[in-house]
Amino acid sequence: MNDRATVTHLLQRLTAHLRVVYPDHDCEMLAERIVNLFWPDTSQMIKRRKIADKHLWDESDIVLITYGGSVRSEKERPLRTLHRFLKTHIGQTIGAVHILPFFPYSCDDGFGVIDYLEVDENLGEWSDIEAIAEDYRLMADLVINHGSSKSKWFQQFLSDEAPGKDYYFTADPGTDLGQVVRPRSHPLLTPFRTASGDRYVWSTFSTDQLDFDFSNPEVLIEFVKIIAAYIDHGVRIFRLDAIAFLWKKIGTPSINLDETHEIIRLLRTLFDHHVETLIIITETNIPNHENLTYFGNQNEAHVIYNFSLPPLLTHALLTGNALYLKRLTRSNPPALAGCTYLNFTASHDGIGLRPTEGALPQGEVDQMLAAIQTFGGRVSMRRGPGGIEKPYEMNISYFEAMQGTLDGPDEYQVDRFMAAMAIMLALEGIPAIYIHSLLATSNGYEEVNLTGHNRSINRRQLDYDRISEKLADPTTVEAEVFSRFQKLIEMRKQQQAFHPNAVQFTLALPEGLFGVWRQSRDRKQSIFAITNVTKQGKTFSLADINLIAGYSWWDLISSHLVTDIESDFFLSPYQTVWFCNMPPGPV
Repeated sequence: MNDRATVTHLLQRLTAHLRVVYPDHDCEMLAERIVNLFWPDTSQMIKRRKIADKHLWDESDIVLITYGGSVRSEKERPLRTLHRFLKTHIGQTIGAVHILPFFPYSCDDGFGVIDYLEVDENLGEWSDIEAIAEDYRLMADLVINHGSSKSKWFQQFLSDEAPGKDYYFTADPGTDLGQVVRPRSHPLLTPFRTASGDRYVWSTFSTDQLDFDFSNPEVLIEFVKIIAAYIDHGVRIFRLDAIAFLWKKIGTPSINLDETHEIIRLLRTLFDHHVETLIIITETNIPNHENLTYFGNQNEAHVIYNFSLPPLLTHALLTGNALYLKRLTRSNPPALAGCTYLNFTASHDGIGLRPTEGALPQGEVDQMLAAIQTFGGRVSMRRGPGGIEKPYEMNISYFEAMQGTLDGPDEYQVDRFMAAMAIMLALEGIPAIYIHSLLATSNGYEEVNLTGHNRSINRRQLDYDRISEKLADPTTVEAEVFSRFQKLIEMRKQQQAFHPNAVQFTLALPEGLFGVWRQSRDRKQSIFAITNVTKQGKTFSLADINLIAGYSWWDLISSHLVTDIESDFFLSPYQTVWFCNMPPGPV
């Protein structure tokens, strides 16, 4: 263990955090309890290092998002099948894996957690998780806002037994809750008959997902224990699920409250003092200006989801108009040291629409919704202030979302899809790829019919042998997409200009083109990443993007050498170029 001064400093910092959220409690005692729970082995505690002293990520970092049961085989437990799929087909092309909730659950494909400290026996056991963590940097969900109605804690709540009886947020049904920001359209309060009478439990996401009451510090203590256990099992990246809704306060919107931010800062303090390199990612599917606040002052999330990217990128490729995507990349501030964005196009959830608020005119949103529905997608709703229902997200396989434009389906589906992926891979931040995007999975209508939930359309379970056969057959769309993905990823990983914190500048390009200039932190490498987002060929002047004279310039994707930096360049429909001042290959 480090000297007593380190411990004293840590306790002081934790106490300061705790006093913000628990002013009426003995915060010094709470801080000591947290330290003892988080560091049962005090040799794992270190002095807080400067952010720059810790290697957090580089251009080689790519995240794969998957459920523990996304790939299955009758021969073995799903987590073992997933591990086999990763080793056989992915190798080290992708170095980090986000396994969506793998705990016993009652609803929402894992997000209604029954037991936080066990692995769902239908998936495997902790040894399977640990085996994956030995080969890949493991990201896991901390489902911190709510838990299942079937959990031990909630059963204690119903019977009025400690400790669970005080773990859930309740409210009087007669209270005016009209200000509360909602992600769903069901009633906010769910009634339950308990041993102490009828009580109404806050249920942000469903009647089976009951919100915790973090005004009780014992709830925070429980999650400190859970985090420590996950670290022991190999988790190194923590996705704080639905964190924006954590703290509730009657008479407020109950989203993004100061107390929520303070709890994230407390967790960040713990992580910064741990010998392992631990990363916090906040899952905040909200308008961009709110999302950005979760960086704090380099003292909250290390990484925030770039939630505005999926809908605005989708819009650009469906319409051929990159204006709103350009506005996003121009307005996003460069992430400070120790912080970055998680860029993605698709996940287990739908394509969120709240991030379009203030970023995309409603008429443009409506056109996009109509196109998505034409391509077999669904639209999920939320209840806004005053009880008005609004579209919340588009539910569709991202590959299917790219099957056409506002004009309908066409022959450019694969190229359009890969254009989206190339743009995502080139942006400032860490790319995250959903397994169903990697494998060009189609819409899962059977799954929707089975569950009754729109999100199931993009949560299919694939047979290992069947998908392996498709990947081995170069004539299949799965193999084509997978192969093109691999080539792009491997090329990206070799470029220092694609470091998550490398310089990014949005290029002023003609209509129908989107591009960014990336420059390595040592300023030696520049990449101009330009994509045609239309189904028409586009010509632009190389002189307009200011390729620096005196260098040779290559397109990394095609290995094409640019012989005249003053000439015009033609881009085929949905073609991407990565013009670089260094030839293809390791830098």
